[in-house]
Amino acid sequence: MLDYAHLAALAAVVRTGSFEKAGQRLNITPSAVSQRIKLLEERLGAVLVVRGQPCVATKAGQRLCRHFEEVSLLESTLQGDFGALMPTGAPARLRIAVNADSLATWFIDAMAGAGDGLLFDLVVDDEGNSAEWLRRGEVGAAVTANAGPVQGCSVRALGALRYLATASPQYAQRWFSEGVGEAQLSHAPCLVFSATDELQTRWAAGIVGRPLTMPSHWLPATQAFVDAALAGLGWGMNPEPLVRRHIALGRLVELVPGRTLDVPLHWQWSRSLEPVLENVTAAVVTAAADWLVETNE
Repeated sequence: MLDYAHLAALAAVVRTGSFEKAGQRLNITPSAVSQRIKLLEERLGAVLVVRGQPCVATKAGQRLCRHFEEVSLLESTLQGDFGALMPTGAPARLRIAVNADSLATWFIDAMAGAGDGLLFDLVVDDEGNSAEWLRRGEVGAAVTANAGPVQGCSVRALGALRYLATASPQYAQRWFSEGVGEAQLSHAPCLVFSATDELQTRWAAGIVGRPLTMPSHWLPATQAFVDAALAGLGWGMNPEPLVRRHIALGRLVELVPGRTLDVPLHWQWSRSLEPVLENVTAAVVTAAADWLVETNE
């Protein structure tokens, strides 16, 4: 049977990046942390941590960290049943994969509504890729575009995050004074979040009927997308909640008024953590209902 004090030391080193900070978190010396991990490595016959600045887990170390965090989450549910009979320790940690635009709009409300007793560890990735984190067992839940459940997971439709193709009035006048068509879109610089961001391409294809190659700025941050549009650097698909006020004040305009792009989102979570995630799931659903638009799912 694994020694969970040793696993706690491993998780602390991986999460803090150093033996010194792990010792501070666990209220033990760095040498005691090192000794616990050494004993764990000797028992398992595998290197678990690559020492460095920061320290990082090997694949085996990552797997053990996930196991420890899942057990901690499950044990946290016993507090409500047994109260003072359960030993108290650090709050349980829940790792979630979420897309940047959800994090910048509605997901903080979900976290706040989940109640106390959990520490959140967020992995930010595109909604089209976040389900992969679940498949690899690296997170306990994810906000994803995938409607089909990952093996071992449950899924619930949340609604859709609405995007508007927006630009500054000056930019729109410079590049789109004669309308929004293939010629204009092929030359006007657009904003792209990352290599997996297809929102601009999808919206433009809906206008002209086929995919286009468009010049683009790469800005891997949600607020930078809005700021770049305000500054007149390019046009981009911005979440409607973030640009609503700018449009009302005339700081931004829609390239084609009323031509929106809705991205359906889903909440997927590991069924093994179902008891732990009951309150989190309820908070996610509530927050999504306040921010997202309804879909036909």
